Amino acid sequence: MDLNLKDKKVFISGSSRGIGYGIAKKFIEEGANVIINSRDKDSLKTAESLLGKCNSIVGDVTNPEEALNLVKEADNILGGIDLLICNVGSGKSVPPGQENLSEWKKVFAVNFFSTTNLVEASINFLEKSKGSIVCISSICGIETISGAPVTYSVAKSALNTYVKSIARPLAKKGIRINSVAPGNINFKGSVWSEKISQDPKDVKTMLIENVPLERFGSPEDVANVVTWLSSDLSNFITGTIVTTDGGQTRS
Repeated sequence: MDLNLKDKKVFISGSSRGIGYGIAKKFIEEGANVIINSRDKDSLKTAESLLGKCNSIVGDVTNPEEALNLVKEADNILGGIDLLICNVGSGKSVPPGQENLSEWKKVFAVNFFSTTNLVEASINFLEKSKGSIVCISSICGIETISGAPVTYSVAKSALNTYVKSIARPLAKKGIRINSVAPGNINFKGSVWSEKISQDPKDVKTMLIENVPLERFGSPEDVANVVTWLSSDLSNFITGTIVTTDGGQTRS
């Protein structure tokens, strides 16, 4: 299926590894002009060399001023921005019941403000192109997932609500915004990769008990949904959270 993404101008935050890297790879395969981003210069350069046919910009999108500068630089490099993919996030936090103010601020900066900063910085650019935004959330923001950090779950729930709520004012500017909520995604260096090396039997049991498809998802699984949501094939969809979890969530 041709997604008609050739020559689209795409900025992807948090894209030096994992899900973000997989999304960048898919867009490049579709012929898009891609800029990847990370706070880590070394990992970003490695990703750029592996991906080929893309540019990279180092910067921290949890800082609103840096987010704006990144968007301006991306616009200068690409000659506009058609698609914004907000992928910065991390599920690492304190165990449930051990939250404190410092942890709340840290987790919200990474999992919520990293997106709102970029969206707010990009509105004027996306209004010109009548572009589209896709945010990467989590099933932890949809229902209670046993063992998931409370801070992370609340931040992703806030992100989902933000996407649904901001969709209306953005639509008046000709901009669509949607979110993908992945379940358990495994890749080299992921939390699940570490858990598999420690106790593969326990991980297998978890999949059988919680995921109807009884397997992990991959960055490619998420990337397929993201590129579809970014294409004209989904041009009547906005303010939607697309769950991509092998059937794990029930609500």
